[in-house]
Amino acid sequence: MSQQPSRIAAFSVHIFTALGAALAFGALTYAVRGQWAAMFVCLGLALIVDGVDGTIARYLKVAEVLPRWSGDTLDLVVDFATYVFVPAYAIAASGLLPDWFAVPAGMIIVVTGAIYFADKQMKTDDYYFRGFPALWNAVAFYLFVLKPAPWLAAVLIVALAVLSFVPFKFLHPMRVKRLYALNVAALALWSALALMAIVSGLDPGPWVAGGLVAVALYFVAVGLTEKR
Repeated sequence: MSQQPSRIAAFSVHIFTALGAALAFGALTYAVRGQWAAMFVCLGLALIVDGVDGTIARYLKVAEVLPRWSGDTLDLVVDFATYVFVPAYAIAASGLLPDWFAVPAGMIIVVTGAIYFADKQMKTDDYYFRGFPALWNAVAFYLFVLKPAPWLAAVLIVALAVLSFVPFKFLHPMRVKRLYALNVAALALWSALALMAIVSGLDPGPWVAGGLVAVALYFVAVGLTEKR
């Protein structure tokens, strides 16, 4: 492959990663309108982009071909928007929290999320996340699906913000080698259940909601049972 096609292919990967920012903008637009299912469609598509862009970048050796642009920095910028900022707005505007706590909750999420993303040791050597990995998009999704009591939702927000800085292992299902096949199968199941929940207007019924909770508990358990 000649140098020019290599550079074009590498830059195309950066554009693909940056599409996550466009999806974040779409998600925020839908959130402002109160179109929550559409918001989660955008955030779900952003998850897919985030899940595959790194593999493509490593295959095409993007960091070597285009050292001027940092894929890691670009990824963090996009991830902060999709994992933290837009979900923080959705959680604050959802009506699922006590009124007095809605805006402070959003502030807590964006501050702790920003600090977490700046942590150079956010991942362990075996590719687990260290602490709760600022998956506020997933938290928002579960809050919208499960609709817990406002006080319980508030407690959950505070607890997860604190757990961002507690050094336990949290599974990255696409990078951790332990139980890899089972982890990917669980992720595929979660994706199917999440799609069912979105199609149902975030009111999927007990079987789908229970399945989503079970998969979440599995992801947590894999990390907690891993040796430090």
